[in-house]
Amino acid sequence: MKTPHRVFVCHETPCVSLGAESVYSAFREEIDRLGLDHVSLEISGCHGHGLCSGGPSVVVEPSRFFYNGLRPEDASVIVREHLNHGRPVQHLFHRDAQTGKSVARYVDVDFYQSQERVALRNCGRINPESIEHYIDRAGYGALQLVLSTMTPDQTIDIIEESGLRGRGGAGFPTGRKWRFCRQSPGDQKYVVCNADEGNPGAFTDRSVLEGDPHAVVEGMIIAGYAMGASKGYVYVRAEYPLAVRRIRKAIKDARRRGFLGREILGADFDFDLRVKEGAGAFVCGEETALLQSIESERGMPRPRPPFPTDSGLNGKPTVINNVKTLSYVPVIVDRGAEWFRSLGTEESPGTAVFALAGDIRYSGLVEVPMGTSLSRIIELGGGIAGDRKVKAVHTGGPAGGSVPAHRLDTPVDYESLQELGSTMGSGGMMVLNEDACMVDIARFFMDFARSESCGKCAPCRLGTKQMVTILTRIAGCQGVERDLELMRDIAETMRVGSLCGLGQTCTNPVMATLEHFEEDYRAHIHEGVCPTGACDVELDGSHVRAAPY
Repeated sequence: MKTPHRVFVCHETPCVSLGAESVYSAFREEIDRLGLDHVSLEISGCHGHGLCSGGPSVVVEPSRFFYNGLRPEDASVIVREHLNHGRPVQHLFHRDAQTGKSVARYVDVDFYQSQERVALRNCGRINPESIEHYIDRAGYGALQLVLSTMTPDQTIDIIEESGLRGRGGAGFPTGRKWRFCRQSPGDQKYVVCNADEGNPGAFTDRSVLEGDPHAVVEGMIIAGYAMGASKGYVYVRAEYPLAVRRIRKAIKDARRRGFLGREILGADFDFDLRVKEGAGAFVCGEETALLQSIESERGMPRPRPPFPTDSGLNGKPTVINNVKTLSYVPVIVDRGAEWFRSLGTEESPGTAVFALAGDIRYSGLVEVPMGTSLSRIIELGGGIAGDRKVKAVHTGGPAGGSVPAHRLDTPVDYESLQELGSTMGSGGMMVLNEDACMVDIARFFMDFARSESCGKCAPCRLGTKQMVTILTRIAGCQGVERDLELMRDIAETMRVGSLCGLGQTCTNPVMATLEHFEEDYRAHIHEGVCPTGACDVELDGSHVRAAPY
């Protein structure tokens, strides 16, 4: 009797864009043609976060053989040789980007050796469109435990004891936020999942929604029970059509199995979910603007206080948590607060998920314990592509900052990055080599903030435009010394005077580059050159490329 095999074909956005559907169809056709009853074919989330740029990828269980960069004709070979005759196809195995050597098994890929997968625990290991697969991996077990043995306050206790902090960027303690909402009076309360991932280069939320949507659903149900909410919304941008489709299916299937609706699992608890698609405005990642959008108003921030936990959606107490934050909840309940605290650092327990991008060999997701150094994360990504050196690592997107190469021993946690003028953000990490001009990097992020500003408050509306004008002038080697002090003054005005986090933090990339890479600015201003030749600007209708040394 032949060994049963389960074949997982990556069906996440990167692999789909590279032809995963054709590869899946080729597997299906050849398996059916040969009548291989011992083989089951499934779709999955991404197997090779960090390797999906070389997809489509396939993992063959139970031995976890890992094939990458497949074409439809390769699928036929794998079916005939590996699945039918037990002869793995070596020339189609994943190849290491540095050594060029083939790696037979998924678990042996260097990229995964130092990772600690918690938020991404099921991605690539289950069919995200099958609730049965999720249940087979202990899914909804935490919900059953909570409803059968724990009070709402005890549920909040375990989240507080775990030290879980919001993974949307600010790092506010999750349990404390839940407690505030539970203590707020109201006949109706809401749980909202913020999946409006708008940072350039960040795709961690999309990946979790596409690869393990039921983890988010289960986390939201538990949150609803803890704070006494009966309704919830998943706010996800419409530019993520696959994520939207899968979270909708997960909600429908959970409702069908009795995990959503009235008297869930026989308990005196009603809770249901809806999906709200956003139109792609970056400012709608801000809590109050997001609530405005759910209410079908223009997404613009509101003054705070009152905070959403007191007066949120429709004026009712509301908790807003990020995708990754909610995906941690079931595993914390299942494995305990002490286990979660054993990962990471004292002040920042658990793991961090980063979307590696830029001048790196492996672009994709990395999940590591909090406290892991930036240099170690770069190593996991295969190091800098080519023979160049690291110049900086930018974390936190438009609200973050660039960390210079000589500080790459900095541990990844909220406090350490803030000390360097950067942030955790929602998970973006851009590695820059020595060809990058930090003036150009600052101008890129500032221009993004200018275009995404809602314009409601003057400090942000005017300040972002003024900053872009100055940075463009400097990039074109027409700046003056006073511009540097002027930008510092504008940044401080925006920080203290802007209505929401976009205006308060969007000057961080400029301030961080001024602090750590002031020589790049002075080269443009005093020597009339861009140190790298990267700046390419238009001044007064004329196209200007700043000359390199």
